[in-house]
Amino acid sequence: GCRMSVEVSIVMPCLDEAETVEACIAKARGFLEDNGVTGEIIIADNGSTDGSQRLARAAGARVVDVPQRGYGAALMGGIASARGRFVIMGDADGSYDFTRLGLFLEELRKGADLVMGNRFRGGVARGAMPPLHYYLGNPALTGVGRLFFRSAAHDFHCGLRAVRKSAYESMALRTTGMEFASEMVVKATLLEMRIVEVPTTLSPSGRSRAPHLRSWRDGWRHLRFMLLYSPRWLFLYPGFLMMALGTGVGLWLLPGPRTLGGVTLDVHTLLYAAALVLVGFQAVLFATFAKTFAVTEGLLPPDPKFMDVYRYVTLETGLAAGAGMILIGLVGTLRAVWLWDTLSFGPLDPARGLRIIIPAVLCLTLGSQTVLASFFLSVLGLTRK
Repeated sequence: GCRMSVEVSIVMPCLDEAETVEACIAKARGFLEDNGVTGEIIIADNGSTDGSQRLARAAGARVVDVPQRGYGAALMGGIASARGRFVIMGDADGSYDFTRLGLFLEELRKGADLVMGNRFRGGVARGAMPPLHYYLGNPALTGVGRLFFRSAAHDFHCGLRAVRKSAYESMALRTTGMEFASEMVVKATLLEMRIVEVPTTLSPSGRSRAPHLRSWRDGWRHLRFMLLYSPRWLFLYPGFLMMALGTGVGLWLLPGPRTLGGVTLDVHTLLYAAALVLVGFQAVLFATFAKTFAVTEGLLPPDPKFMDVYRYVTLETGLAAGAGMILIGLVGTLRAVWLWDTLSFGPLDPARGLRIIIPAVLCLTLGSQTVLASFFLSVLGLTRK
């Protein structure tokens, strides 16, 4: 007869989990049977050499071999072959309790797109999470995620989570490593999906081998991912801050030398201030490039406010603004030459000359960069039209 439609696919990434994989499958099967849920259990195997695959099949799971290494790659491979409307994913190392998936399923049935476990609300057993992860890693990375993306999740890296298969497909996830966990939360947040949290517990893993997770390396991968996904925090805000700081110091030093607690600041500091404005401006340009590229490539969802800017900032306005700045720079340069002329082109007082030359050179550089950036942005924007 016709195969009953599968409601839940429980997907576990697996790499050498022979010690725990059977128990995890048994618990997951118990959950499905006790709650009368039609489901399947998929082990996404990432190349185990300890016989995990054979044990998993014997325990009644379907094994999907995923040759491409990485936590994200394994999950993507497993979910791709899942037949369920809902997918619940969790590690096969015994740290998550697959008998207690009821809350996840309940929220999915109520219409959630992504249901995140929260280990800090549910309870972390002694020895289940290294103090470094508990007190620093997870709270810090989750804090960054909540700040950058205004996300509702309070435990970004909980390995036990559930997702509606159709919502998962519209996320179009790309990362293959541990940062897959972050990407899922970030994408769901950006796409304004319904994210719900349920408390879950974390137990010490049941295996004797060393964990695959490398604290600093994987922590950096999560942070790097979130920065790359947030041009605003990586480039835009730091850029504006540098420009403001450089402009402030520059204007303060333009009239003449200033003394601060016995130290006299002069044109040398003015030069550094100009450099700060320049670097800040480059960061702001990079934010614009990154955002345009991400939206064009479908890495980030379209941002109407950002696209409005494109209506007013066209290649022509960019070229005009750049030309205007170059003009100001040229006027400054001519003024410096005139000053030199009054000294019949003899030795020039460095401080006096540089007070005109530094702002002039800054304007010339900013203007040239604006012209180049305008051309580059119109190249990036071509595919959008």
